Amino acid sequence: MSTSKPNLFTASFFAASGANFLLFFTFYMILPVLPIYLHSQFHATRSTIGLVLSSYTVMALLFRPFAGFIVDSVPRKPLLLVVYLLCISFFGWYMLAGSLIFFAILRATHGIAFGAVSVSNNTMAIDIMPSERRGEGIGYFGVTSNLAMAVGPTLSLYLLDAYNDFNLVFGVALSAGIIGFLMITLIKPPLKAKENIQKPLKEPISFDRFLLIKAITVALVLTLLSFSYGVMSSYIALYGKEEVGLHYGTGRFFIFLSLGLIISRIPTAKLVNQQRYKGLITSGIIGLIIGYAVLVFCKTSFGYFAAASIVGISYGLINPSFQSMIIGMGRTNQRGTANATYYTAWDFGIGAGTVAGGVIAGISNYSTAFLTGIIFAILGLVWFRIYYRRKNTYNNINV
Repeated sequence: MSTSKPNLFTASFFAASGANFLLFFTFYMILPVLPIYLHSQFHATRSTIGLVLSSYTVMALLFRPFAGFIVDSVPRKPLLLVVYLLCISFFGWYMLAGSLIFFAILRATHGIAFGAVSVSNNTMAIDIMPSERRGEGIGYFGVTSNLAMAVGPTLSLYLLDAYNDFNLVFGVALSAGIIGFLMITLIKPPLKAKENIQKPLKEPISFDRFLLIKAITVALVLTLLSFSYGVMSSYIALYGKEEVGLHYGTGRFFIFLSLGLIISRIPTAKLVNQQRYKGLITSGIIGLIIGYAVLVFCKTSFGYFAAASIVGISYGLINPSFQSMIIGMGRTNQRGTANATYYTAWDFGIGAGTVAGGVIAGISNYSTAFLTGIIFAILGLVWFRIYYRRKNTYNNINV
């Protein structure tokens, strides 16, 4: 009998990974530009910017449970093609927005589309991963979104500085999304994926079809940890300019952030596969606390970029561990629901961080917003350690 590992790096895996990279490239490309766009084009205040930006995340997280239900109920590739195309079409609509209200409506609706495509795309990727190497696959697959985090903001801020044309940024994002859509057509779902789809008319409708009940407590810990990410992802460029004194080069923050993510994700992928969740997540949360403390208390260019690397390494330990853990808590025909639970928790924290960050910055400053994120991270660490001690059940992972 052969003892060789099943092949993870298939043509379908590369196609799914490429489509994921381009999807998140479009997402991260416009993320740091939007606050600047809303301020310069519509003269929006900080709190208004926070509300508009958070509407995307709020709508995504509200729709994710329904997305998980749909993904587990219909053929996944046709669904992915539809929602991916719908999601990227919004970059064309952004170029036509002539008022703040219209843009806010577009941004909120875009969140629904992104909520659907992210769950669908990740579930498709997990379907094509061998169960014996799922932890590795999730880690490597996640690297593509980390690369997008580096390339997207850097390119968009460069284009904005060089050409001062927001439509150019939206146009590049639209073009990249179209290429990602074409890559999805190359994915060949395994035959077993059809067996993992539930029959919505035969299966009873219950809360567990929308969110994975047994993973709720763990997911809430992730929400506490993503709060500070919401503040950082939306306001880090403004924080660098207004409080650190960096008048250019703030886009490099995302390069250091993504490098940290990649540095930690790749070597720890096998540890995730071995379900070393306790140590990985604990180390990651401690790293978050240190990283955000450096960001707040060392207001120099060195501290700014060093914090990016530390925070990146930390989230690189945390995210694949939580995702693999939550997926393992569900049955094989609940993968869409498990992914929806993971992303709902992540998005809820980001949405809260985006809204609260804008409000807190309006009352005080961005440093205070990041300090609030540190407090949430400490609470997450305490909660995770207490829960893990009481509910040491993560060795029962379904493959």
